[in-house]
Amino acid sequence: MPDSPDWFVYMVRCRDGSLYTGISTNVERRIREHNFDDRKGSRYVRSKRPVTLVYQEGCADRSFASIREFQIRKMNKTAKEKLISGNR
Repeated sequence: MPDSPDWFVYMVRCRDGSLYTGISTNVERRIREHNFDDRKGSRYVRSKRPVTLVYQEGCADRSFASIREFQIRKMNKTAKEKLISGNR
């Protein structure tokens, strides 16, 4: 993996406690979009704002980020909470 990853997989916690997983090249911008931009933010989180970043992981490229996103989305909530807390 390069010194500075180009892509990130991230998780946000929604107001209702649910977790949303996504990928981005700029996580800070993406969180702002989720919280404030109805056009660019995810439809899932619109009614669950505000969201808070709880996890991010650097990835070498978009392909790996997409694969990792899929892996995380398949996890149950307990496994996601362990990942967030650092107990992989």
